[in-house]
Amino acid sequence: MPALDRKLFRDLGRLWGQALAIALVVACGIACFVMAQSAYNSLQLTQQTYYDRYHFAEVFASVKRAPNSLEARIQDIPGVAQTETRIVVDVNLNLPDRVEPATGRLISIPPQQHPRLNDIHISQGRYIAPNRGDEILISEAFAEANDLAIGDKIGAVINGRWQQLQIVGIALSPEYIYEVRGGADIYPDSKSFGLLWISRDALGSAFNMDGAFNNITLTLSPQAREVEVVNQLDHILDGYGSLGAYGRSDQLSHRIISDEITSLEVTATMLPTIFLAIAAFLLNIVLSRLVGTQREQIGVLKAFGYGFMSIGAHYLKFVLAIILGGSILGTLGGLWLGKGLTELYTEYFRFPLLTYHADSRLILGAIAISAIAAILGGVIPVHRAAVLPPAVAMRPEPPTEYKPTIIEKLGLQGLFSPSGRIILRNLERKPIQAALSILGVAVAVAILMTGSYLSDALNYLMDVQFRQVQREDMTIVFTEPRPARTRHEIAQWQGVLQSETFRSVPARLRHEHYQYRLGLTGIDPQGQFRRLLDDQLRPVRLPSQGVVMTQKLGEILHLKIGDILTVEVLEGSRPVREVPVVGFVEEMVGVNAYMDITALNEFMQEGATVSGAYLSVDAKFLKPLYEQLKQMPGVAGISTRESMLNSFEKISGQNLKVFTGVLVVFAVIITFSVVYNSARIALSERSRELASLRIIGFSRQEVAFILLGEQAILIVAAIPVGMVFGYGLSALMSMAYNTEMYRVPLVIQQSTYIFTSITVLFAAAISGFLIRKQLNGLNLVEVLKTRE
Repeated sequence: MPALDRKLFRDLGRLWGQALAIALVVACGIACFVMAQSAYNSLQLTQQTYYDRYHFAEVFASVKRAPNSLEARIQDIPGVAQTETRIVVDVNLNLPDRVEPATGRLISIPPQQHPRLNDIHISQGRYIAPNRGDEILISEAFAEANDLAIGDKIGAVINGRWQQLQIVGIALSPEYIYEVRGGADIYPDSKSFGLLWISRDALGSAFNMDGAFNNITLTLSPQAREVEVVNQLDHILDGYGSLGAYGRSDQLSHRIISDEITSLEVTATMLPTIFLAIAAFLLNIVLSRLVGTQREQIGVLKAFGYGFMSIGAHYLKFVLAIILGGSILGTLGGLWLGKGLTELYTEYFRFPLLTYHADSRLILGAIAISAIAAILGGVIPVHRAAVLPPAVAMRPEPPTEYKPTIIEKLGLQGLFSPSGRIILRNLERKPIQAALSILGVAVAVAILMTGSYLSDALNYLMDVQFRQVQREDMTIVFTEPRPARTRHEIAQWQGVLQSETFRSVPARLRHEHYQYRLGLTGIDPQGQFRRLLDDQLRPVRLPSQGVVMTQKLGEILHLKIGDILTVEVLEGSRPVREVPVVGFVEEMVGVNAYMDITALNEFMQEGATVSGAYLSVDAKFLKPLYEQLKQMPGVAGISTRESMLNSFEKISGQNLKVFTGVLVVFAVIITFSVVYNSARIALSERSRELASLRIIGFSRQEVAFILLGEQAILIVAAIPVGMVFGYGLSALMSMAYNTEMYRVPLVIQQSTYIFTSITVLFAAAISGFLIRKQLNGLNLVEVLKTRE
């Protein structure tokens, strides 16, 4: 083995503690990158493969009723490649062993199975038999949530009559990878909502849809312009009760998956960059120190003929050896975490097969990124070592220029013990070194604080959204708008304590060239169930005219208070009006727009009508109330606040908790690594000085106090600086998790500051214990023989 390589292994062995600490920081960064990037690649590849193989549509439209003959005109639209008409109806279900009512979305399929748009994948059982109108396929999530199996029967209210339907297969669809009802519901509740595929002939006969359809999907040719196709489709469907055509980007399941993929991409970029920047910083400090302590060795090597490249390569190998160890550990950990994260997605994203995909390019990319961090951290010290002239290298570094400190100039030195004065002198005479140590610990504090912040934000989000904004126990939605007197009828139902009605109409909101489709909701300004709050959680008054909307929707449409919004209603007489934006509200889940229900009724040029009701119910009468609701064909859907909260906790909450747990573990590792490195480097730099103090009579306790007291001051100074950095980093995380599905607020509880401080101090205490053991083991004779 070449002499320089033997020296390399000796240096690694001597500095194994610092090398391991840096390698762990690198491992955290690489693990985070591999975890997020591999899950991102797996999700994106699986999504695209599923879309292609099962012919996911690109344009969607719903109508009240349109003749099948219209399909030929739609097929002739320039740019349309394929069309598929069908019947889609929501019905009430009666499930075995379930008290609560459920909603099923009946989707028509041909009697004979053949490739078509939004094709279904049968994971269990078989396709429906021809001429069997009572056979159905059900969605996998619905089957699992309700323990339904092939051969089971469920009851459904089909066109006002109960009918028994037999399950013959369990299936998946690319249209409902994220299986959610839509409208105000953006989180799946698979116990209460599911998909049922049934023969088109049977569904058409039951709902008077023979020779007609109420839903159509299209695919486009490569050269087609989606906007032009949507406009022409709207023109053809006008007069048939169209709710407005829209493209794949507005399809709820696709939009939510795309948001999740985008969040993963942000995670794969932001956090690894921070971790690897810390690793580069630590490498720079350690390597600078190593070069400083080996000046004489470098001079001897140059005197014996080792050139610029040989010495530079030697120290670069030292850096790369540490990085390589961290990269291997981080890659293995990242693959394990990435597979776990991918499996987590299978709980609420339904694919025929979600394959974990991590190819060699990802692993090589992770190693390349870590190598770049190593080079950035080591280039200056390596260059300094390589260019050091032999004559200069063989002389010790010039001593620090000593002069009175500020404390001594003020005459306050008598207030401190000799050990205390030594600490203050060293800190003041090496301000850059002290500042770098504070910076390193502060960054570790910031990461630790950010990990805990996500838990604070999640708890705050659930409290505000599901306890202060949405205060109703239950929401019911009618199949058709009902007269306002329905509120009094609802109030007579057994178990209903209080009710408030609302009106919801599908609408397309436009501002300049921005647009968004949603259900415009009209509520009672004096209502208590759906409270409108501003960003300070103060009630927002709903005026008699104008629109109030969530902040996120305002951002999407680039609106501010006073702007004029064009509202195109997509049902009834399809009125188009311009209304002012009069306020914004703080809701952290989904996006909404609100009007006074009376103003919305006037807008629609209709009498006082309602679409549903918010209810407060007596828990003792839930069972008879549920039985009553099951018998009502006019009720299209029922949801409870408790089920929505549970669904949020299961999906977004679980996802964020897993990510938070990983981040906190990484943050603790980084915190310990930074604190230990800082203390270990201080011991290396001052070992001769400390040994001298021991020789002249200082006790071990006094010497330890000098070294560890200096580190304690730096750590105490770093904690508030780190908290400022942590607040900024938390703000960046809040911006990263700012999607239509949910917004993570910038809320940091006092407990997070306490937890962060205690964790850092605990890491410092462990580091101090390890350094104290090394300090007690100093060989005074050997240390005093060194040139420094």
